[in-house]
Amino acid sequence: MVIKASGGREPYDREKLERGIRQAIRKRPIGRDRVEEILNQIEDESMIVGRSNHEIPSQRLGEMVLTRLYELDRVAYVRFASVYRNFEDVEEFVREIEALKGSAADHGESPNG
Repeated sequence: MVIKASGGREPYDREKLERGIRQAIRKRPIGRDRVEEILNQIEDESMIVGRSNHEIPSQRLGEMVLTRLYELDRVAYVRFASVYRNFEDVEEFVREIEALKGSAADHGESPNG
């Protein structure tokens, strides 16, 4: 079960999570196999599949997706973050991108990911 921010609970839906990831990677050079790999990793890590009594907060699932997208593709990361974190205006996008640039610089990476 997934515990929503409102406190409600709903069954885990792999297809729903996959749709969110696919929206984020749309027109990015990321293959279907990578999406499957992300989903499998999240399910393995959260142990959400196959355990009827296991619950996970939706926030935790979202953060797990963000972690993997950050490593995979920074554009997809920002896209997912904008929906997941419900960005209200351009300034929120700018702050997230600035944080990405700072993080990349701290790790000696190109800010383009």
